[in-house]
Amino acid sequence: MTEAAPQFLTPRANVRLAYHRFEGASKTLPGVIFCGGFRSDMTGTKATCLEAHCRAHEQSFVRFDYTGHGQSSGKFEDGTIGSWFQDALDVFDTLSEGPQIVVGSSMGGWIAMLLARARKSRMAGLTLLAPAPDFTEDVYIHEFGEEERHHLASKGVIYMPSAYGEPYPLTAALFADGRNHLLLKNKIDMPFPVRMIHGKQDADVPWRKSEHIQRQLICPDARILWVEDGDHRLSRAEDITLITRTVDELSHLYRMGKTAEG
Repeated sequence: MTEAAPQFLTPRANVRLAYHRFEGASKTLPGVIFCGGFRSDMTGTKATCLEAHCRAHEQSFVRFDYTGHGQSSGKFEDGTIGSWFQDALDVFDTLSEGPQIVVGSSMGGWIAMLLARARKSRMAGLTLLAPAPDFTEDVYIHEFGEEERHHLASKGVIYMPSAYGEPYPLTAALFADGRNHLLLKNKIDMPFPVRMIHGKQDADVPWRKSEHIQRQLICPDARILWVEDGDHRLSRAEDITLITRTVDELSHLYRMGKTAEG
């Protein structure tokens, strides 16, 4: 089945963000927002399957493309963590109402954590899939040698091989801006339930990254769900089931909390 054309949001000059939004009828379930990964788009398996799940439960859902990704405006090479975080803020503030569960995949986990920190009062929960906060610093310090750092400084961009297609550009601006948004050097206050799902066979983001995140969280309910044979994509049927069950769990926790308050 051909997917319907996206809608577009124009929150800032020369920015046009593509998105799909489902406005569910449920008055008790929090909404769900999906933040995709580096160079991915909102048509991926995790995003579309999660939308189908939310639709079946009349739970509001939003997925979108960052600038330079998918059907949104801009060039990928011009993007930074800060600009993609701003895209997510614009989507959150404009296209959602009330409490939200934010789901972030890989780099989207970094964006989701920044978003959750900035909008704590509206967070019902956070689900991080192979999260990669601070990945720019990880790459620069642990993966680059002097040759790569010199090339980046002199050329302003370096092309890295990818297991998912053509080599991808990493710009000097991406690394410089990333340092303005590092999370894991300090404790992170997340006063709502946090779930991390990470494959033990992840070749892109080491599973110990989720352990590091958990140690840095100030959170009353933070858990890691390990997928022993899972890779970075987490897109198999059993992975999708785990993701949707986790969103359901956070939705249930939110509803129970509201019932207790009432």
